[in-house]
Amino acid sequence: MTKPKTTQTMKPATAAKKLGVLLSATPAEFQEGVVSRDELNALQAAPPAWLTELRRNGPHPRQVVAVKLGVSNSGLARGGITGPLTTAEIDAIKAEDPEWLKHERSVQAEVRKEAQRLKQRR
Repeated sequence: MTKPKTTQTMKPATAAKKLGVLLSATPAEFQEGVVSRDELNALQAAPPAWLTELRRNGPHPRQVVAVKLGVSNSGLARGGITGPLTTAEIDAIKAEDPEWLKHERSVQAEVRKEAQRLKQRR
C-alpha cells in the first residue's frame, strides 16, 4: 500500500524570496496563507499582474537590488543601502554612479575572477 502524497507547503516569506519579491509588497491574501509547491510553480510559470508589476518596478528586496547594481549584499551595506529600493531608485543610483558603487563593483569583479581561477585549478 502506498501513502498518499502530501502537499509540500512553505511560508509566504519563503515563497516571496523564491519569487524575488518583497513580502510586504505582496497582496494580503499571499501574505496570510501558506503557498504550496504547485502554487509557487504556477506563479512562476504564469505570473499574475501584481507579481509582474513587483518584478518590474519594485520595491525589490536587498538581494535583488544587489544583483541589479552588480554588487554583493555586504557592498550594499557598505554603500549605505539598508532597505528595499524601487527600480527608479536603482536606476537613479546607476545614473549617479557614486564612488562607493564603482569600488564595490570592482571588488565584486575581483571576487568573481578569483572564484573562476580557483574553479579552473580543480
